[in-house]
Amino acid sequence: MSPAAEHKAINTALDVYRQRLDEISEDQFTETPPDGGWSYAEVYSHILQADLGSSIAAEKCCNKTGVCTDKGLNWKGRMVFLLGSIPPGKRQAPPEVARLTKKISKEEARNLIVRLRKRVDEIMPLVSHAPSNYKISHPGLGMLNAGQWMKFLRMHTQHHIKQLDRIKKSFPQV
Repeated sequence: MSPAAEHKAINTALDVYRQRLDEISEDQFTETPPDGGWSYAEVYSHILQADLGSSIAAEKCCNKTGVCTDKGLNWKGRMVFLLGSIPPGKRQAPPEVARLTKKISKEEARNLIVRLRKRVDEIMPLVSHAPSNYKISHPGLGMLNAGQWMKFLRMHTQHHIKQLDRIKKSFPQV
């Protein structure tokens, strides 16, 4: 996918997050689902904080402040990038990412969406010209360059929409 197509796909996914936010009551947003797991608030916190971190990594690669290396994706990273999406199913967030996850308010989630969208808009034009050998380590996928970080951001954001669907199904429908 070209950087322009990645940009469009990221914005489309963020539109879904914004729309879903309007459909969830403030009380249900922070409520732990009946079958356990993360609340909507925790999912929004996780995805938006992780995506902001991905955007920072991509920016560092664009600015040549990452690591200059020939190292690349590990086997798991190669599989994810070959598939073009994160495989379905539950998995644990890396500890350094999970520590950032907390229950946030809907207003905080709205503000994080706006902040992330602005960062993506600023970084995407730089990605096409970013050197491919400047990389930042991803906790599970290996060394990623700017384009890979933005592709990961898109895949990660789309992946968690399915988690929002599971949470919605776990609450009694009114």
